[in-house]
Amino acid sequence: MPFIPKALLGKLYNRTSLRNETDGVRFSVKNRLSPANLSGISRIAIDGQTIARECISVTVENGQALPAVNISPEKPLDFPLGTLLQICLDVEPLPEGLHDIHLAFESKPFGYLVLEVQDRLKTAASTPGAVPRDTEDDYSDEIIRKRQDFIRNRTGADLAHISSFSFDPRVTRGNIEHFTGVAQVPLGFAGPLLVNGEHAKGEFFVPLACSEGTLVASYNRGMKVLHRSGGVTCAVVGDNMQRAPAFIFDNAASARDFTGWIEAHTEDIRAVTDATDPFVRLDYIDHFLASKFAYLRFNFKTGDAAGMNMVGKASFAACNWIIENCDAAEIRHFFLESNFATDKKASMVNMMRTRGKRVVAEAVVKRDVLLEVMDADTESLELHSKIAGIGTLMSGANNNGCHAANAITALFLATGQDVANVSESSQGLLYLELTAEKDLYMSITLPALIVATCGGGTGLPTQREALETMGCYGVGKVFKFAEIVAGTVLAGEISLAAAISSLDWVSSHDQYGRNDPSASA
Repeated sequence: MPFIPKALLGKLYNRTSLRNETDGVRFSVKNRLSPANLSGISRIAIDGQTIARECISVTVENGQALPAVNISPEKPLDFPLGTLLQICLDVEPLPEGLHDIHLAFESKPFGYLVLEVQDRLKTAASTPGAVPRDTEDDYSDEIIRKRQDFIRNRTGADLAHISSFSFDPRVTRGNIEHFTGVAQVPLGFAGPLLVNGEHAKGEFFVPLACSEGTLVASYNRGMKVLHRSGGVTCAVVGDNMQRAPAFIFDNAASARDFTGWIEAHTEDIRAVTDATDPFVRLDYIDHFLASKFAYLRFNFKTGDAAGMNMVGKASFAACNWIIENCDAAEIRHFFLESNFATDKKASMVNMMRTRGKRVVAEAVVKRDVLLEVMDADTESLELHSKIAGIGTLMSGANNNGCHAANAITALFLATGQDVANVSESSQGLLYLELTAEKDLYMSITLPALIVATCGGGTGLPTQREALETMGCYGVGKVFKFAEIVAGTVLAGEISLAAAISSLDWVSSHDQYGRNDPSASA
């Protein structure tokens, strides 16, 4: 039978789940360990009072309640990883306050387990003034209207545009809670972007969702320069998604011994992680030591999904297996994430080691094309890059280019990506070099571009349409999409750098943007 640390065992209980219901008392446990089955409930007691087994029933997720007396080693109850198990007790309601809960049960592969926790009874009443919700169907027309009326009454706002949408709100289940309406962001297309990639080949019209005047026009001009210069060459040169757990020991030597054990058992760990999802594959494990802590950085391949949830599940299964099997050092505690994966944060480790897709876009910009389209010369752009490089060093910025975040954010909004990942995706390394003919070689390296063509928000109606316009929706398209994103970023670097060099930057915003406050009137 595997050993489970007490700190980890206590996390099986779902905190704040204790409540009175019309049919008795209910609480829940969640399988946060590994796939298992429940082969029997030995004892449940609340505040020292044992509950008769005939009064106990168990429900997995939204399934049918199963009497505890019907669960046995011969008739076990399947308890998959991540599943919520509702424990229903046919007893008198509990008084308000804190209660002691004792739960003893048998499972495979963990054997006999005992949970002893305290939980405060949660009332079913909604918090006064809370946003309305429906526990049965929170995406029905009726509850959405109630929320809209609630916001109107509380704020005085009209919501005429927020409440207007063209799709079935039920398709947003799993993407948004308290669905009340939509944020309609203006969307325009730039292009054609001519891409000479390994996966993206040909001309693409790129959807950009934003509210900044001149942005689409700027990318359109950069794409024109690239097209007339022969296009942009793109390549995905790295692909990894991370989760970074931390393990705590008694001393530094134990942490060191632990990492040696991890190196020796990487293949065993890979078998555990890869079994959690057909699209997950463990690539390698980095380890870093500090004080009495061992930081592991699991690096996965995640197919066409961004994969943060997938790698979290896989890493959790790996950590549980490590805790059960490691005999090199006594693990005192662990956390599934130590901030070393740097999710939603720019970092030097991502710059060096890759997070998401590492993509390079490069092109030779013709001098005569740049002069004709942008009224700027290649020498000026090359000089500007040198000056900007010094500015980047002094500022400590994570990008020596002009504005990678603009293209990435606009594309992310249009195509249903996780917009918060712009923080790491917009890291960039820009390089310029004059050729003997005074043309300009330009490249942008995006070391942490996190994109997906399936899963997450990519399947929402308008976002799916935006991906489909580029032929980038679905399985097998993520590298193609990554190349288009990188090519778009490079187009923007050309356009803005040229505008700065030709002194058109401010005048363009005056002409197309909203520099004049009176314009909004």
